[in-house]
Amino acid sequence: MFSGIIEEIGITKRVGSDRFTIGAKKVLEGTKLGDSIAVNGACLTVVDLGKGAFSVDVMPETWRLTNLGKLKVGDGVNLERALAVGDRVGGHFVQGHVEGLGRVLSLTPEEGAIVVRFSVPPEIMHYVVKKGFIAVDGISLTVIDCDHDSFSISLVAYTQRNTTLASKKPGDLVNIETDIMAKYVEHLRQGNTSTIDLGFLVEHGFVAGRESKWE
Repeated sequence: MFSGIIEEIGITKRVGSDRFTIGAKKVLEGTKLGDSIAVNGACLTVVDLGKGAFSVDVMPETWRLTNLGKLKVGDGVNLERALAVGDRVGGHFVQGHVEGLGRVLSLTPEEGAIVVRFSVPPEIMHYVVKKGFIAVDGISLTVIDCDHDSFSISLVAYTQRNTTLASKKPGDLVNIETDIMAKYVEHLRQGNTSTIDLGFLVEHGFVAGRESKWE
């Protein structure tokens, strides 16, 4: 599980058919073989550690559903280590399970911010709502506007500096993961309650229980 708060921009060092290597610094602190790191929002397992770099294996499904196959040596990628128990969640709960690709339509400066609009497939737009959460290339963002086939977000100056999104151009592909809560709600709405109910949501931290310390 991740928060969508990018820790650093890594640099692609090597791209292979089933493995690639990324140069990094901050996310290597305390990282061990077998740990999870989100690369542009895709949860991947560290299989090799070197000085100032780590390697991950990528299965065919990940190549198909993400923009990782478009990376070239020297490209920047958004990196985040998996959350540890007790960590503060500054963004929203992100699984690292990319659902598909969006395409950058436009980038429009707005005072100190940049409004970016993306087109996405209908099966993804189904879970996109105004003021809802969404992860774009692993970045936790808030939807500020949406229609039947596109949505927009606003990048504040900090996000522009500390992620790769501000450097995108119209036509570029980005990884999209919608808010997991939207999927659970849809599942319940359709009457599929055999595996997901209020107890399930409480147990997994999505809804506060009666004995929650926050009450």
